[in-house]
Amino acid sequence: MQAIIHIFFTFVNNNSGEIMFYINFFLFFSIFGYLFETICAYIFKSGFNSGILYGPWTPLYGFGVLMVMILSNKLFQNLHLNRILETIIVFVCVTIVLTILEWLGGLLIEKLFSITFWDYSNYRFHIGKYISLEMSLLWGVGSIILIYLVIPYVSEFIKKIPFFITMILSSLFVIDLIVTIINKLRK
Repeated sequence: MQAIIHIFFTFVNNNSGEIMFYINFFLFFSIFGYLFETICAYIFKSGFNSGILYGPWTPLYGFGVLMVMILSNKLFQNLHLNRILETIIVFVCVTIVLTILEWLGGLLIEKLFSITFWDYSNYRFHIGKYISLEMSLLWGVGSIILIYLVIPYVSEFIKKIPFFITMILSSLFVIDLIVTIINKLRK
């Protein structure tokens, strides 16, 4: 185990710029997603608990925003259209990708832990429990807001997160993930 940890830290140190940015980006938006859902649950008094992990993170948000950032960067690099057309194409692409991610996340949580964390069956335009047109469109609009308004500003902050903070948060996240999996699979 020590050898694996040593190899990981050596790899991260040698490729620290881009890899550290993506790790920090994932952690930042996982924590943001947890806070966002917790605040929404409080405001709407839904009693909803964000995420399956014990700590203050919802990895689905971290993965989702990371995918939105990478996909939009690739599309903007390769599309050379006017801004409105590019935005429409990016909207459609990220909406599809995030809908698939939400569906896979819901299925994975249900299969691994026998828990249904969200259920869109009561929405008018739903496909099963985990997908609805209404939520997909909300994710698409949210992604456009992220791409144009949030990510440009947050990226500068994320680049300045010290290495030791990243390692502490990453370690806590991995420990939380392992403990959660072990505890949930025992039940």
